[in-house]
Amino acid sequence: MSQEIKNYGCYINGEWLDASKREAIDVQNPANNKVFATVTACNADDVQYALETSEKAQLSWQLLPAQTRANYIYAISDRLKLEREHFAKLLVLEQGKTYAEALGEVDDTVRYMTYAAEAARRIQGAVFPSDNVNERLTIYKVPYGVMVALCAYNYPLALIGRKLGPALATGNTIIIKPHELTPTTASEFCRLVADAGLPNGVVNMVATKSAAAASLLVESPITKLISLTGSTNAGRAMYRASANNITGLILELGGKAPFIVCDDADIDKAVESAVISRYANCGQVCICNEMVMVDEKVADEFTDKLIKRVQQIKTGNPFDSNTNMGPNVSRQGLDRVDQLVKDNIAEGAELVLGGKRPDGEMFENGNWYEPTVLTNVKNGDATTKHELFAPVLPIMKVSGFEEAMAYSNAREEGLSAYLYTNDYKRHQKAIDQLQVGTIFINKHIVGYIQGYHSGHKTSGVGGEDGVYGIEDHLQKRTIYMDYSE
Repeated sequence: MSQEIKNYGCYINGEWLDASKREAIDVQNPANNKVFATVTACNADDVQYALETSEKAQLSWQLLPAQTRANYIYAISDRLKLEREHFAKLLVLEQGKTYAEALGEVDDTVRYMTYAAEAARRIQGAVFPSDNVNERLTIYKVPYGVMVALCAYNYPLALIGRKLGPALATGNTIIIKPHELTPTTASEFCRLVADAGLPNGVVNMVATKSAAAASLLVESPITKLISLTGSTNAGRAMYRASANNITGLILELGGKAPFIVCDDADIDKAVESAVISRYANCGQVCICNEMVMVDEKVADEFTDKLIKRVQQIKTGNPFDSNTNMGPNVSRQGLDRVDQLVKDNIAEGAELVLGGKRPDGEMFENGNWYEPTVLTNVKNGDATTKHELFAPVLPIMKVSGFEEAMAYSNAREEGLSAYLYTNDYKRHQKAIDQLQVGTIFINKHIVGYIQGYHSGHKTSGVGGEDGVYGIEDHLQKRTIYMDYSE
């Protein structure tokens, strides 16, 4: 791609906003922190226009046959497949993931949208017996109206597909707000929307660096549903913003997934899974392995093998096919985690790998951090208190499965957990008692479109993917009909 700085636009009511009359958001390449693009920054008036045009378009969109709505989603997906490499390169430039990971994200985006399109003609209501003759009792499922989609920076494209597909399939219109660190793919995605010929206002995109404009987006009475992927603190802010209008919420928030390794686990399999589930996307996955809790009887074997495996990770140019891990997208976030590592070392943890910027000329600039492993970590230490969202793995010894589960359930988050054991009783106890939305049992990190991605406790409400994700984009409308003469 060209090295010249390109401006990407915001898309409202089928039109691209005039960049010459607005501020711009600088977008940096996290590999070198150089600005490679700008995105038009919306002001409060632009946001209000997006809200009004989304509202105007919504009823007509809802009244289209479900399969007609689905065909528009298919049209966007088909165009994305044709530009797979282009979008993957853009993801590498703005987010820092490896090219292989970026290609996978484009493919996932297509799958999310295709699944939603397939689900459009399967939306079901219900008919129940009435208490009286010549009456019908039916329950219909109807859209909320205007949905605001707030996307995180770790998967700038996939999160759009994950939210847009179900929203449009169920008859909602959508306003996409990308993260200010990663707004270019959202703009390019809207080019595909325009090419697919969707009615004006059905899909709007607003990027902004104005807190007032962003607040208007979620506090407006026009907004009927907010879908957020972000931090727990951001979720709390959404609760406050939505309170006045009782706006619907789908919140996928922060996690702190424990990776529990029991004394009977297949150690080699657990090690491979622990590494994949920690260092994927430079550790920037909400359901990542955030901390290992390993039974003290197998801790030394597990740790020795894990260190050898982590040493095989190659950090470098994300476009190089031999690279396993690119930079972190957020300089601020990485600085925070680096301080947590230093604090944990002061608490007595041992740094056995990483903990610094890699050596070499190409790493002098950008948000680089070596794959890091800490041992002798205790429950309550700095790296176990907070979500890391970075390539840092603390390892903590526990007396067994029960202690690990108690530590996990005592946390305020409840997004995901990993369990490696061949004891079926532990499998069942984890299913019954681990207070999280997703459990990986003898399985590394994955996310199937037919699953359901949701959090418990402060990790969220509602969710995405699968039939239950579709349901969360619909309200129920009960009809009592008397047809007596």
